[in-house]
Amino acid sequence: MDALLANLLSPPILFFFLGILAVLVKSDLEIPQTTVRFLSLYLLFSIGFRGGAELRHAGLSGEIVGTLGLAILLAIVQPLWVFALLRRKMGVPNAAAIAACYGSVSAVTFITAVSFLQQRQEPFGGHMVAAMALMESPAIIVGVFLARRFGAQPVPAEGTAGRRHRLRDLLHEALTNGSVLLIVGSLLIGYLSSPVETEDVRHFTDFIFKGFLCFFLLEMGMLATKRIGVLRNAGFTPLLVALLVPLAGALTAWLVGAWLPIPLGDRLLLMVLGASASYIAVPAALRISLPDADPGLYVPMALGLTFPFNVLVGIPLYYLLLTSM
Repeated sequence: MDALLANLLSPPILFFFLGILAVLVKSDLEIPQTTVRFLSLYLLFSIGFRGGAELRHAGLSGEIVGTLGLAILLAIVQPLWVFALLRRKMGVPNAAAIAACYGSVSAVTFITAVSFLQQRQEPFGGHMVAAMALMESPAIIVGVFLARRFGAQPVPAEGTAGRRHRLRDLLHEALTNGSVLLIVGSLLIGYLSSPVETEDVRHFTDFIFKGFLCFFLLEMGMLATKRIGVLRNAGFTPLLVALLVPLAGALTAWLVGAWLPIPLGDRLLLMVLGASASYIAVPAALRISLPDADPGLYVPMALGLTFPFNVLVGIPLYYLLLTSM
């Protein structure tokens, strides 16, 4: 409960609530859009670079490679079925954005799970931080690809060659998207950089990260509150998705992880990664990559519904599942 309270009262989350308050009291507080774009790019760079550095530090044993591969697989598969579930109900842009958020991860939820393990003196591997970073990119790629593929005009029926060319163009666009390129490139650079050089960059990626995150979530709070009517008008679908998709993701990670020699602590973190939804890196990317998607849907779902569910109920439930089998 102490770890839960500490995370709920952390400055970034409180700034999110400040953004909500600013809109409710009709304040003239506003963050320039150029600043918001910089914050988005900075968060993507920082998360990617730190994940690459952690991956280099942990090395690449067979167990670690298997765990990272499973994390990437979860980040690819989950957006596909979430998109298929929501496409007709919410439209292509919103379904793709929600799918990307739920294929990706929440760093704060991950940190809460780490605190949960530490309280129980349960060991876990440092490479799980890299797994968290690696799950950001595939989810964004799949989300952008789905939005471009199903939001575009139908492919002319001249033959299979034309269809292959069309799909190749869509995949190229998803992979070379600026947000995707930045986070993947930052991860590779963090992995290739020497420890001394990484330490120098940490002043930019680590020490000011939380301050920039506060500003980003302040803007997200204002934006989500301004569009909260969209979530209300969407009916029960967002609520069901925000509660059931995490359970499905955690169960999938639990079932697949049972086939690999992964320690209990790593398995819990993998379940948490499969269950959580991104409200930092992916929304930062979607603001640039999918401007047609409504943040009033995917941000409140991830932060306002899925995050508290995982922190209050999910993490203890996943741990109970692991220890009772």
